[in-house]
Parts: sequence; structure tokens; C-alpha cells
Amino acid sequence: MNHKINTIIFDLGGVLIDWNPRYLYRNIFDGEEKMDWFFDNICTSEWNENQDAGRSLQDAIEELVFKFPDYEDEIRVYYSRWEEMLGGTLPDSVEILRLLRDTKKFRIYALTNWSAETFPIALARYGFLKWFDGIVVSGEEKTRKPFPEIYHILFSRFKVNPFETVFIDDSLPNIEGAKALGLSGIHFQSPDQLKKALEKEKIL
Repeated sequence: MNHKINTIIFDLGGVLIDWNPRYLYRNIFDGEEKMDWFFDNICTSEWNENQDAGRSLQDAIEELVFKFPDYEDEIRVYYSRWEEMLGGTLPDSVEILRLLRDTKKFRIYALTNWSAETFPIALARYGFLKWFDGIVVSGEEKTRKPFPEIYHILFSRFKVNPFETVFIDDSLPNIEGAKALGLSGIHFQSPDQLKKALEKEKIL
């Protein structure tokens, strides 16, 4: 890793914020098997990624209701009760963010795959989001990780040199996409693993 690191970029969901649609749907379905089928066949991760890339929530919901009318109620709660998918923060990760901020050695940004329509809920709920020097939200940019365009948006907007930057994300494809553009990457697996990786590189 380049030891001239001056910038750190965090993913949000799965790294600093605990988001999981199962938190909601365990109250909707009677049993994990039915819920798994619903996520595998109706409200899939691929479907959700389209909202992260800028598709409107209304269009997304209506598309699925048209295809699966027998599941209309279950589909509509995906966004009408979206806040119930938020499990809170990952406090040990937030503490790492605080430690990095307090060193005053780094510029710190967030790069998140998130719907532009639901991200304001997170902004209002989690005060630590104000610690970042800037945040790039995929839904606002109409593209998402791991596509190169969204990384370049952050580079350009905030004058970031990728060769002096560490990117932290829980998605390996997102890390690989970042590395292809010159960023150093840490594939997040746990706060303890992240802290050790940062200590090894003498960032913390």
C-alpha cells in the first residue's frame, strides 16, 4: 500500500450502518424459507441495485406489482416501511472513523450505493455522517459501484488522487473496481479486522 496516503473513503451500508431488509421482512413472512424465496425471486438484490443507480422508488415498486400482483402488499412495504430495515450503526466502525477524523491527517469521504430518495433518512438519523468532508451517493449520480464512473465523480469533485487514497468497502467487487483505478483497498469484514489493517499500514 502507498504510504503517502492522505485520503480515506468509506462505504456506508455494511461498514458503518447496519442495513438489512430481513429486519423488516421477518415481521412480514412466516419463516425464513418464504422470505428467502421472496428475496431470490421478487425483491432481489439486482432489483434493489437499480434504485441505487437512480431509478425512482415508485417505478421500481410498480414494476414488481405488475409482475407479481399476488405479492403487492409485501412489495409495497419494501419502501413504505424502509426505515425498519435500518438496524443502527456498527459502533466499533464508527469509532474507527472518529479516530481517523481526530488525527486530522486525512481527508475522509463516503462513497455509497444508496437510493437518493432514502438517503435523507440516514442523514437525519446518523450524526456521524456530518463528519465526512463529502459524500457521493450513487442514486444522486445515476450510477453505482463498481462502475468506474462513480469513482471518477468522487475524484473530480473532491480533487482526490486515487494513488494516495484508501477505499474501505464490504463488497469485494467494489474493492476490485476501486483497485483497477489505482485506489488501495481494504475489504471490510469486521471492525477489528479493519482496525488491524489500518494499524498494519500505520494509518491508525
